[in-house]
Order: sequence, then C-alpha cells, then structure tokens
Amino acid sequence: MPKYAVDWVDAFTTRPFGGNGCAVVHDAGALDDATCMAFVKETSLVECTFVEASDVGDVKVRYFIASKEIPFAGHPTVATAAALRDRGVLSGSKMRFETLAGLIDIDVSEAEGGPLFTMTQAAPSFGLVSDPSAVAAIYGLEPSDIVGVPQLVSTGLGFTITVLASKDSLRRAVLNHDLLLEHCARLGAPDGHMAEPYLVTLAGATERGDTFARLMMLPPSPAEDPFTGSATGATAAYLWKHKLIETPLYIAEQGHDIGRPGQAHVEILGPRGAPERIRVGGQAHVLMSGDLHL
Repeated sequence: MPKYAVDWVDAFTTRPFGGNGCAVVHDAGALDDATCMAFVKETSLVECTFVEASDVGDVKVRYFIASKEIPFAGHPTVATAAALRDRGVLSGSKMRFETLAGLIDIDVSEAEGGPLFTMTQAAPSFGLVSDPSAVAAIYGLEPSDIVGVPQLVSTGLGFTITVLASKDSLRRAVLNHDLLLEHCARLGAPDGHMAEPYLVTLAGATERGDTFARLMMLPPSPAEDPFTGSATGATAAYLWKHKLIETPLYIAEQGHDIGRPGQAHVEILGPRGAPERIRVGGQAHVLMSGDLHL
C-alpha cells in the first residue's frame, strides 16, 4: 500500500484554526487526478496541493479543488512553502515552484510569530467587465452597494473583482447559486469556478487591515473560502489600476466573520494605474502531520 507524507497547514495566520487550511501531499507525482480530487473531498478543504519533482523549479506543485485541477492558488502556495520548510526539504530565503500558471518565486523572511512567505504572482491580466446590477443580484445586494465596475482579473487564477461600498454590504451578501453559474458561464467558466466575484471593501476587519473580503463558492467546494490569496493578488491589481487605493503596500484581511481570521501583506509593483506584478505574503501554522495510505 503506497504511503505519502502529508502536512495540514493553516495559511495566512500564525495560530491554529485561523486563516485557511490546506493539506500538502509530498512526493505525489504518482497520484492521478481522480485520486487528488477524492482526497480534497475527503478533507472538506477548499484546496490541497500535491508536490513532486521539477526540472525547472525547486519543486512542482499541483493544485486541486474537489472538482478539478486549477493552475494556481494563493493560500496553498503559502501552506506548501511552510510545509517544505518545516520538513527541511527547502531552506534559505528563496523558493521557486513550478505551477501550471508558470514559475512562482517565494521569498522567505523572518517576522514576528514566524517566517513570512511572500509569493510574486503572475503578471496581472484584465478581462471582461460585468454589469454591476447583475453582480449585485447574485448576492441579493443593490447596485448602489457596488463601487465602480466589476472586472475579471487574474494573477494566476481569475476572479471578478467587485468592490463594495461598506462592510455592511459585504456582510449582507447571500449567494444565489443559479445566478452565479450564469455569471461564470458568461465569462467562460460554466462550472462556477475561476470567475467567481470576489467581494472586497476598502476597510479592514480590524484596525490593522486596509481591505476586507469574502469569496462564496458552489458545491462541491465549501460554502465560503476563509482566505483567498490568489484573489487578494487580483484585487491588488484591480485597485491599483483603477486608482482605488493610495498605497502600494497594505494589509488584506478575510475570514474574520466565519471564525477563520487571516491577514496578508500585499505589495504592488509598477506605476500607479499600471500594475506590473503583485506580491502577496503570509505566515502559516503547521497544524498536523502524518501519512496518507492509498
């Protein structure tokens, strides 16, 4: 019976049961897609990563949700970096992951509470815009709850970045599954993944934060993502492009209202109005380690 080492890591937090959990499966090159998806379903997590050897990076990382493989994800990248460091597989101040979204460089620095893992995400791309009224309807909100025009943005994984007027608007949002499927199908993602609106407001959940966000999802994924590092990067690109944020350095927060508070350090590279690269950093807590028997 094959056996695979596994670490369960809470990312974008320094404490157990905060941020967003990810199970990292090591030396997993022999696992097929069906097994990887079955493992994600077994954990009830949003995403899990599967690590294997790489000819172009330190390791190759595959990212799976319960229904498919995706090219990249933010909190699993932080979780994987933390697991590899904790096991002593990788050390030093630099890591490079081969992913379906390209090579992802991670800088490791010391911070209060433990290492900070900062990933440089793929160069931002800007796609289709959406009618604010249509996006508002997905969540039972009014068009006046939306600031500006929602737009599909990707720094490795696409989301419809939607800025809300207040934390009250953010908290009132309730997902209509059918309308979300219609929205995602219009943007070329008929299964409801990789185009979901990422709802963000320009006020933190805490005094330290500068933004506060939510991502609600369709089955078989959990109903809400505790922290979304890839969408955090896409949001930074959107805010900088549309001049909705004054500083290229800020703190992004998510998950506080569902008992999984998380924070990310965000840095935007490029002139105002023209983001070139986004760096998203987070800490992590290795919650448990063991073996997967298949």
